[in-house]
Amino acid sequence: MDVASRWVRRFAGLIPPNSKVLDLACGGGRHARYAASLGHSVLAVDKDVSALSADPSQNIHCLSFDLELSDSASHAGWPLAPDQFGGIIVTNYLHRPLMPDLLSSLRAGGVLIYETFAQDNGLFGKPSSPDFLLLPGELLHLASSKPEFHVLAFEDGYVSDPKPAMVQRICLIRGPVGAPESRRLDSRQ
Repeated sequence: MDVASRWVRRFAGLIPPNSKVLDLACGGGRHARYAASLGHSVLAVDKDVSALSADPSQNIHCLSFDLELSDSASHAGWPLAPDQFGGIIVTNYLHRPLMPDLLSSLRAGGVLIYETFAQDNGLFGKPSSPDFLLLPGELLHLASSKPEFHVLAFEDGYVSDPKPAMVQRICLIRGPVGAPESRRLDSRQ
């Protein structure tokens, strides 16, 4: 499936214009391509980026990096520097130790769009290990513990499309939140 998720399409228009966007655990690059189509410069990061070749004409730059190394923040090329991204997109990936760096790498006015599997997903297939499944309300709790973040939308439940799964998703803005249109909830697709 090469189409950007509905959650990402719904909120990607809130990323400030001409931002540097991170597609973390980019896989085949569907969200990197989507963000680039909106005029952003995209850094697509994954352990293996061979499914997405860098395309400077599309403003997509690839970085092969194992974010799960215990001391990866000390390695050259660490992509999560503070206040760097106007947008961060993460789907179908969870590595809890990255959360503090992920949040700090979002600049003021930047948007985090996060969607991944939640508790009880094992009823429908993989992932089924608790290490890769969010606890009820976990993303919301993470964001609400940081006063500089405004939660724009949060969902936690069952979806049937593109396949049956339990998911949790959040869209948040790092303050200041800006003008009302920066928090637009109706579709801008």
